Amino acid sequence: MVRVAIIGASGYTGAESIRIILRHSEAKLVYLTALPQECGAVRDVFGQFKGRCDLQIEPLDFDKLSGLADVALCCLPHKVSMGFVPKFLAAGLKVIDFSADYRLKDISVYEKFYEVKHTDAVNLGRAVYGLPELFREDIKGKDLIANPGCYPTGALLAIAPLLKEGLIETDSIIVNAVTGVSGAGRNPSSKFHFPNMNENLFAYGVGSHRHMPEMEQIAGEIADSNVQILFQPHAGPFDRGILSTVYCQPKGKISNEKLLKLYNDFYAGEHFVQIRSDAPTVKDVAGTNYCHIFATRAKGRIIIFSAIDNLVKGASGQAVQNMNIVFGLEETLGLK
Repeated sequence: MVRVAIIGASGYTGAESIRIILRHSEAKLVYLTALPQECGAVRDVFGQFKGRCDLQIEPLDFDKLSGLADVALCCLPHKVSMGFVPKFLAAGLKVIDFSADYRLKDISVYEKFYEVKHTDAVNLGRAVYGLPELFREDIKGKDLIANPGCYPTGALLAIAPLLKEGLIETDSIIVNAVTGVSGAGRNPSSKFHFPNMNENLFAYGVGSHRHMPEMEQIAGEIADSNVQILFQPHAGPFDRGILSTVYCQPKGKISNEKLLKLYNDFYAGEHFVQIRSDAPTVKDVAGTNYCHIFATRAKGRIIIFSAIDNLVKGASGQAVQNMNIVFGLEETLGLK
């Protein structure tokens, strides 16, 4: 039985992680932590767990954590996580980190986009990027997994087959995506306040979103060449989900039939990636760890649509998928 601690359990990804672990047959919640002002009985912080979980969300105590858990699902914010991860590793825990602190291998790129000095270069070098469908063998048995961003998960799964086979130009990829309100986190802000979000849709992070260099880094690893991606996110008036539309310039002619075969072959045996013959919707994947993909041609370009739940395949579900791989468990446990 894998003993699980959730660090930062009071946020949306913390709640989603609790929900998944509670139905996991080979994992057990042993410790939940948050800032002192966000602590209390988990059933009071999240009413959905009344009658299902009796644990308290407590301030983090390293002495208590050491020896109590096997793995920490670290749901701390960007810039904060790298101050804690070294201590978790030193305490003998494996860590699945939800922040961006261990995703970008070039420290100068991280410091440019996150506007803070990176303080844990040693562990950055040992972290493995946790997108299981692409890096499963690298993830097995590792101590530190950098859980991917939600937008990169949807976009990278959409274009990986084309990049791997060298079928598209790598200097003109466009990713246009819309996320639900939960993508902004649990802390309230005026922009995501109900009167502003209701019946509204807006772009943000124009030309500067922090997930763009993450996409380019991993896409470059897949293609084994430099990849340039123009990424534009939007926020829409729904709770959860990301719909990504990716536009690519093909290097040669490829029919829709060959596209379908390419994607089916590439993701053959992948439980959580489903290839479709029509465009997916966010409701198709809400509450699940699935990514639905549809690829087609139009106006001389290849267009790929992908849909994920930003809180599950884009965060907590993928983290548990990574945890299962790290500990040699059935990959779908807790996620079916």
